[in-house]
Amino acid sequence: MKIYTKKGDGGQTSLANGSKVSKADVRVELYGTADELNSTIGVVRSFLETTSELHSPLETIQNLLFELGSELAGFRAKEDSCILPEDVVFLETEIDRMQERLTPLKKFILPGGSQAASFLHISRTVSRRLEREMVRAKENGLEILSSPMIFMNRLSDYFFVSARYANLERNIQEPLWTSRAKT
Repeated sequence: MKIYTKKGDGGQTSLANGSKVSKADVRVELYGTADELNSTIGVVRSFLETTSELHSPLETIQNLLFELGSELAGFRAKEDSCILPEDVVFLETEIDRMQERLTPLKKFILPGGSQAASFLHISRTVSRRLEREMVRAKENGLEILSSPMIFMNRLSDYFFVSARYANLERNIQEPLWTSRAKT
């Protein structure tokens, strides 16, 4: 199979359901952002120690994002979303598990620390962008089911906590925000 087909040279692409749309179509933007987010997770995983407890959950999330991208591109094998309520529970369980070992926050933290933690913060911001794009698309009439919306909201929380956890695993102090305002 050739990687280049030349079919998109005029600015059109095919969605997963076979319909042709502009490459500027909102659905292309949605699944493109899901792909971008998935790629940031690949970078994170490349920086994690082989013993990191984050590998398995991140791999699960990558697979879910690949399916979500297909759904956002117009493919849905059934009436329900590919994102299930148990996927949200999975994220919540992982967040709770990590938070049991983390020191409660008393100050805001800055993105940074280890390379993995730094990229997890990028994953967090890209997931927030995808969530905003999904909300905007839904408000403009595109059918987006509730479970992917809930999943994306929880996913950015997961990335925040996992960034803190990645620093904990490497015994790296989290960078704290210092306000210039006098308190």
